[in-house]
Amino acid sequence: MKRIFSTANILIPADELLPKWSVIACDQFSSEREYWERIKNDIADNPSSLNLIVPETYLEEIDEDVEIKKINTTMQSYIDKGIFVDIADSFIYIERTQPDGRVRKGIIGAVDLDEYDYTGKSSAIRASEGTVLDRLPARVKIRKAAPLELPHIITFIDDKKDIVIGQIAKKVDNLPLLYDFPLMEGGGFIKGWQVTGKDAENVINALDLLYKDGLLMIMGDGNHSLAAAKVYWEEIKQGLSEKERENHPARKALVELNNVYDPAVDFEAIHRVIFDVDADAFVNGFIEAMPKGNDYKIKWITKNGESDINIKAECIGDLYELMQDFVDEYVKANGGIIDYIHGEEATEKLAKRKHTVGLILPSMCKSDFFETVAKRGVFPRKSFSVGHAKDKRYYLECRKLY
Repeated sequence: MKRIFSTANILIPADELLPKWSVIACDQFSSEREYWERIKNDIADNPSSLNLIVPETYLEEIDEDVEIKKINTTMQSYIDKGIFVDIADSFIYIERTQPDGRVRKGIIGAVDLDEYDYTGKSSAIRASEGTVLDRLPARVKIRKAAPLELPHIITFIDDKKDIVIGQIAKKVDNLPLLYDFPLMEGGGFIKGWQVTGKDAENVINALDLLYKDGLLMIMGDGNHSLAAAKVYWEEIKQGLSEKERENHPARKALVELNNVYDPAVDFEAIHRVIFDVDADAFVNGFIEAMPKGNDYKIKWITKNGESDINIKAECIGDLYELMQDFVDEYVKANGGIIDYIHGEEATEKLAKRKHTVGLILPSMCKSDFFETVAKRGVFPRKSFSVGHAKDKRYYLECRKLY
């Protein structure tokens, strides 16, 4: 069988750099700039992944070309300064202690981009949510010139018996410990162990047993990052021979592999906040547009009140699509700004502003995840998140792209 998931040459910063190196995924806290300002002040002049990303809260005010050049120059300087330790031909088994104390277990490795499709077509690795195509060019531009990839990507396997990650977790006492440190801003803790040789082969062999009906993995987080890597690979492979394609570094992308049935994995809805609208008109229109029924509930919140709406939908993916279609069409016709918020508390706080509406969406049952994607295809964009905001992946491991 093709090696859809394989070991990689992984780079991690030296131990003493790690606490200030790792920052949370760039799409978190996009409406809470004070979070990112605190991090910036705390990191100061220390080497950090913050200097290799652009938090989404700043996207509207940067010069894209200038920022890309700055990021790529910083990446190269970190390589030249020798801040990384090379973990060759390995997986990394990780245990992420989340803020609530639960431990999420995963494996860092490389996926084959020839086995991935973000359009909803059948492939071994599939997107779970709709891809916003106009978000890809900037990401592709970054990857083209970047000497490193620094992922926050999570993929899921459907492993009820826990034969893949579980077998490595049982051997953890015999594996070399690579890192063990607290994550900033209350993100919990992270530990990582090197997995090589026979243990790595056992992971791959167990994955072979899960591969059925042409499907092995579904994206959890970072779909646009992986989609950009796919676009870039499709561009450059046209000029390569078959032999050159086999081992070209751009053919792979580094990801964290999780079991969807891990007890620490939760699917949290990504809520909507719509700014700069007539709140009452929006709510009235939304209530009128939603098909009436008792399948699901969406809560609306404004400065003046809140209530649940009972809605009919065949599955939760269809519910998300109904909601998103209305929000998109309303904003297109009447103006407004849509933001996608992780966490009910943050959504409620933002929704209490003038001319603002918050929509609290129901979460998806994890047992329906693979079945829904296999049958229905992708969810609408920004349908769900893996856990709460602070549970998200922190940037840590890197891989050379050339």
